[in-house]
Amino acid sequence: MEYFLLNFSFLVMGLYSLCLILIFFYSLAQLNLLFNYIKAQKNKPTLTNLDTTDLLNVPYVTIQLPVFNELYVMERLLECINKIEYPRERLEIQVLDDSTDESVELTEKLVRKLQKGGLDILQIRRKKRVGFKAGALKEGLETAKGEFIAIFDADFLPRKDWLLKTIPQFDSPEIGVVQTCWEHINHDYSVLTQVQAFALDAHFTLEQVGRNAKNHFINFNGTAGVWRKKTIIDAGNWEVDTLTEDLDLSYRAQLKNWKFKYLEDVKTPSELPVVMSAIRSQQFRWNKGGAENYQKMIKKVIHKKELPFSTRLHSILHLLNSSMFLNVLIVALLSIPMLYIKNEWGHLAWFFKISSLFIVSTLIFFYCYWELYKRQNGISLVNFLEYIKTFFTFYTVAMGFSFHNALAVLEGHRGKKSDFIRTPKFNIINMKDSWKNNKYIPSKVHKNTLVEGLLALYFLFGMYSAFIVGENGDFGLFPFHLLLFLGFGFVFISSFKTQG
Repeated sequence: MEYFLLNFSFLVMGLYSLCLILIFFYSLAQLNLLFNYIKAQKNKPTLTNLDTTDLLNVPYVTIQLPVFNELYVMERLLECINKIEYPRERLEIQVLDDSTDESVELTEKLVRKLQKGGLDILQIRRKKRVGFKAGALKEGLETAKGEFIAIFDADFLPRKDWLLKTIPQFDSPEIGVVQTCWEHINHDYSVLTQVQAFALDAHFTLEQVGRNAKNHFINFNGTAGVWRKKTIIDAGNWEVDTLTEDLDLSYRAQLKNWKFKYLEDVKTPSELPVVMSAIRSQQFRWNKGGAENYQKMIKKVIHKKELPFSTRLHSILHLLNSSMFLNVLIVALLSIPMLYIKNEWGHLAWFFKISSLFIVSTLIFFYCYWELYKRQNGISLVNFLEYIKTFFTFYTVAMGFSFHNALAVLEGHRGKKSDFIRTPKFNIINMKDSWKNNKYIPSKVHKNTLVEGLLALYFLFGMYSAFIVGENGDFGLFPFHLLLFLGFGFVFISSFKTQG
């Protein structure tokens, strides 16, 4: 028995240390991206609008709107698209409608109205819904008349000058994609929307700008961007073997030497999910798709010898983004056994200093996100205190999602296939709007919810353990276990509170 416990202890210590080191390396990569971001701010290009006076020099654009059961937002979406300023003779709209409910009739009615108003718009219905969003985009591309293909999901509201700002950015024949920044119309609706906005803002500033500034690989974010049609075809067109077809095609295009341009200053409004079930489906798809693309792309990236070492390294870490949730979950689960092992093996106390790597990583993340936050909100004591609250709320909730997202990552790495589960839209803009009675909210609480409740109790036990181990207790991991308890508890409770 003693031999078994000894080997188990070494196994726990080894796995715990490995995951901490991976998290630490990821934080260093984020710090490097921050430095890239800061340097990029000094050389930001001036954006000019497209001159539409000479139609011969105005490229033909197709806007694709892939939709599926978007009853609550279709009218809003099409009204917004109809207001886009671009010569109607050079603009085509494809509503790629895979819907299976009464929204089909609503969309048909709205499309007919816009057609009568002179807009070149079609509602395209597939006979066989194969490949979900990627399949719809691919089929629409077969008849698209545009040299450039703009894509918007149903929860986006592009401003009327959006095309006038993005199309001129294809000023070089090697530029294949222009991606714009997202902003959030319901940022302050709830804690859930605030946390999502905080995370997405970090991605669209720190990561997209930080990578793009050094010509590292970035990704089209699935919406609010424009593709050169030739780029899509040259890269092999949309494929349906991963849940994040946008990341997949982005990497295939960049491996073909197409350049991407990210526009931080062109903001595209969008709506954040407001209920836990919607956030879960979105998070699962993003994280599983990230792991699937790691498996699909990693060898191609490593073997692309023309790429600078730094670009390959950042690409590997980019593809491993979602896998950080798995590392966090493993560290969390093993932290309580580590607490007991530490106080049983006093002569190895030096080894347990590796736990400080998590503190260092947290401080790096804290600094990186503060640099972004202060640039957007200004420097003041009030803003700094607000930032501290926002950062630790985000950090806590992210930990609470680690179990759900880690399962998605494991499925992705294992190659287990699953359907593309859409994120339901709600048309939620202000505090008066309600998500209740939305027909797309599942009637049952997610299957992971019970486990998340049990994990909250597990980390409550970890907090209790701080008082009973050793002679005088050991409180080094107490703050970590407190955040985990609050995170899993929040996700558990919110799963019931935001249930239809």
